[in-house]
Amino acid sequence: MRFLFGLLLGVIIGLLIAPQPGEVTRARLAQQGIQLPLRGDLGARALEALAQGQELYTRTKNELTNRYAA
Repeated sequence: MRFLFGLLLGVIIGLLIAPQPGEVTRARLAQQGIQLPLRGDLGARALEALAQGQELYTRTKNELTNRYAA
């Protein structure tokens, strides 16, 4: 019961202090989502970081498997 009261209170406060309507917020987020890939080489850097993370995971997994294999 307290959870529902807290949830309802949070929704009401959020609606009262929201800086702009939901439609405006969704439109701004959609526009920013379109602009994000156009900003420099962020996508390429993210893919490079992902590849490095996968390589590190694989290398560490293999080292630990070899070390603790009976």
